Amino acid sequence: MTNLSYVHRLLLVLIACSLCLVTKQADAQTAAAQETLYVELTSAIMKAVESSPEVGMISADQDFAAARLSLAKSSRFLPEFNATTAHSLAPGLKGEGDTPTTALYLNPDVTNDWDNLNPFNRIEAEAIQPLYTWGELNNTIKAADFGYRLEQANVADKEAEIALRTGQLYMSVLLTEELFRLTDRIGNVLEQAKEEIERLLEDGDSDVDDADLFQVQISEQEFNRRVVEVEQQREVARMALTRQLNLPDGTIIAPRNATLEPISYALDSLDTYFAMAFDHRPELAQAKAGLAARSALVDVAKSDFYPKLFAGLSADFSYAAGRFRQPSPYVGDPFRSRSLQLGLGFRQNLNFLQTKARVEQARAEYNQVKYQEEAATLLILFEVEEAYRELIIKEAALEAQNESLRISREWLLTEMNNFEFDLGDTENLVRAVQASLQLEATYYEAVNAYNVALLELFDACGVLVDLSRTGTLVE
Repeated sequence: MTNLSYVHRLLLVLIACSLCLVTKQADAQTAAAQETLYVELTSAIMKAVESSPEVGMISADQDFAAARLSLAKSSRFLPEFNATTAHSLAPGLKGEGDTPTTALYLNPDVTNDWDNLNPFNRIEAEAIQPLYTWGELNNTIKAADFGYRLEQANVADKEAEIALRTGQLYMSVLLTEELFRLTDRIGNVLEQAKEEIERLLEDGDSDVDDADLFQVQISEQEFNRRVVEVEQQREVARMALTRQLNLPDGTIIAPRNATLEPISYALDSLDTYFAMAFDHRPELAQAKAGLAARSALVDVAKSDFYPKLFAGLSADFSYAAGRFRQPSPYVGDPFRSRSLQLGLGFRQNLNFLQTKARVEQARAEYNQVKYQEEAATLLILFEVEEAYRELIIKEAALEAQNESLRISREWLLTEMNNFEFDLGDTENLVRAVQASLQLEATYYEAVNAYNVALLELFDACGVLVDLSRTGTLVE
């Protein structure tokens, strides 16, 4: 191999490596936004959770469930309590003579006087208070309560989804920042390479000709194209994070610490994460709340087999000018009356076939939720173990990549020292430079993969939002 100057050879090597490296950068990214609001991982996650319209949509269902629970509780007292009024015109009386107003019903000559109309008003009120319902009221309240808890778990589930997505986007932004800085360094090398070759041509170096310059210029154009691609994908990554945080247009967002480093964490046993998932996964909370609600609804349906005891009150009052109330217990004037009824009663649904069908339907829905709980448990066990094993893989890959990068730098330093004292081989130096550049890029990708795998393990255990909320996600 021709022995060109050390600088010339090294710069040509960096040109070749830069094209490969930038291609990897362009393919590695997805996600985030453009802004100058400085955020950290935990603050970004909490900002996204608190401002997410997706969480707001689910929270509306939670508010509805809370109102339904309030309605169920209020039904314990006077579930039927209403008043009705009527307003019209009523005829006066004629033919009374000397008959006392309290004995008008005894005078057959007394008739309605339709030529003498007067205002007429009636008020009717009714109240029903359940006393014993065979568990219908209590179980209705219980079902509404667990329905509210179910919606709370739905909100937690959506928050976990938003938190994981935000964490992935944040890591993607950090990765693009690191690779962009690496690309920027390679751009400087390209410029130095071109200047060096031009200088060697001007000096009449026999080992350099115009073909070398053309090759560098072509490489420079390809590099420029790749840089534009990387810059745009970097902006896409930033914009995605901005949108996820629901920030207004024009905000500039950036990581407070733009260095991509592995999240410090000591992995525990698999059983620890199983237990953690059983305590925190919102899907299990959903299934348990749904199961309890369905059980209560079965009891509600069964209560229709039995008579419900209640206390009842009804009252009415009618008044029309020109009419008189008759005190007889057998005869009354509908335009002038008042009454009050108070007592106990039983209410029984006599359609037992329909009641039986409703009970069977409620039991079927209970069984459906029970099977969903069993399926959710199995799925969660699988997801936790999968995330746990994947983290182990990513951790091993990161350690291997870190060691490879250290070895490549040691190799490059050795080759550079040998080359400087005319003891090395140019081809070995080329390979050492290429390996160092490629491994530096893949190292950052390995860090990103490890961090995302750790976030996914926390998500599988249902603790990602809690760790972010308490500020213990990143030490």
